[in-house]
Amino acid sequence: MKSMKSKPKGAFNAQAFLDSTGIAKKIVEYRRSEVIFSQGDPCEHVLYIQKGGVKLSVLSKAGREAVVAMLGAGEFFGEGCLAGQAARMGSATATTDCTILLVDKDQMVRLLHKQHALSDRFIAHMLARNIRIEEDLIDQLFNSSEKRLARTLLLLARYGKHDQPVRAVPIISQETLAEMIGTTRSRVNFFMKKFQRLGFIDYKDGLKVNNSLLTVVLHD
Repeated sequence: MKSMKSKPKGAFNAQAFLDSTGIAKKIVEYRRSEVIFSQGDPCEHVLYIQKGGVKLSVLSKAGREAVVAMLGAGEFFGEGCLAGQAARMGSATATTDCTILLVDKDQMVRLLHKQHALSDRFIAHMLARNIRIEEDLIDQLFNSSEKRLARTLLLLARYGKHDQPVRAVPIISQETLAEMIGTTRSRVNFFMKKFQRLGFIDYKDGLKVNNSLLTVVLHD
């Protein structure tokens, strides 16, 4: 009898991709805080995170940085080149030590046309990420900074993608959290202390998030 457990349709089979022949690609290691690409750089590759975390951000003309997304292993970024984007609209920075797979944009287009199953998974992955970014925008427009912080911590802890009641969050500064949710560092510090006091988060051996933090998001 076959197991009912199967790989999600939207999952990307990295090993199969790496084993593909005739694909121009390279693997690059980045240290924490190292810039992967900067706003305005030429769009020449689609990037895939094999290991580590990446911050996507945009810098305004006034010099203010806004964090667009925090990505983890198994996620693509820089795919705007596939739609004719000539220059990077934002910057990508390693939030931890990273292993990144870079694929030439023309080769990626040919691969997606050739391998329809991969194309379906890639599109599903991109749509899921775009939906998450839209939810982030709605969150910014309608929710309090406390709820936005709680939701961001749960997303960073990959809530819903594991069975553990407590999950470690990648190293992230309160300044970055403030940029992500559109508030000040002092407000983030205030809410983090409150969450810790209520048992929603724990700083022992790094920041850990308890699933009970979800009550802050659901509370009216």
